[in-house]
Amino acid sequence: MKPLLIIPAYNEEENIERVVGSLIRDFPEYDYVVVNDGSTDNTAAVCEKNGFNYLPLPENVGLAGAFKAGMKYAKKYGYDYAVQFDGDGQHNAAYVKDMLEKMQAENLDIVIGSRFVTEKKPLSARMMGNNVIEAAVLITTGKKIKDTTSGMRLYNRRMIELLSKHYDLGPEPDTLAYLIRSGAKIGEVQVEMSERVAGKSYLNFTRSLEYMFRMCMSIVFIQWFRKKQKFDREAE
Repeated sequence: MKPLLIIPAYNEEENIERVVGSLIRDFPEYDYVVVNDGSTDNTAAVCEKNGFNYLPLPENVGLAGAFKAGMKYAKKYGYDYAVQFDGDGQHNAAYVKDMLEKMQAENLDIVIGSRFVTEKKPLSARMMGNNVIEAAVLITTGKKIKDTTSGMRLYNRRMIELLSKHYDLGPEPDTLAYLIRSGAKIGEVQVEMSERVAGKSYLNFTRSLEYMFRMCMSIVFIQWFRKKQKFDREAE
């Protein structure tokens, strides 16, 4: 019943040793796999040097492709739970226990590590984008998700099976909206996230606006052309 922490990593040589070292030291009850997404720096060499469990991708396929590779790994090795976990040090594995407990208690398919269950969103351009995506999800699904852009998510076995098969279902808010419309049950747990210690996020102001626009277009329009999935809860 161990969860697998899936850690997509692209050019995270400055962070990955600290992130995975902390998992091994402080959370030995969890398994992990680093998905090295065709990094052009020394991420792979750092993993090799430390004997980390890692999956090397021959070229950069982006977050969605690395996420799918991790889900395929989770399916292959029979994991019941998988956690999407950042390689830049922003996520804290201490919250995985709370996420698992909520999933099991409420029979959920996905639990989001949310920054805004009990805390208010700060006033910033980025959080305005978060609010717009939140509104798009609410309007199209009737479900209020307070942190649609959180990259820390727990998935059950049903979601592992589904997400490992479909390339167009990535770790993004539009996928959450689609899955909710298909009948998936999603909850949130309050977490705190750290600032990136080293390296730079690819999301600058311009890319953040592009991301918000792309997600909203997908949620409001494109999702309606996808065939809904069917989840057999009676078989559980």
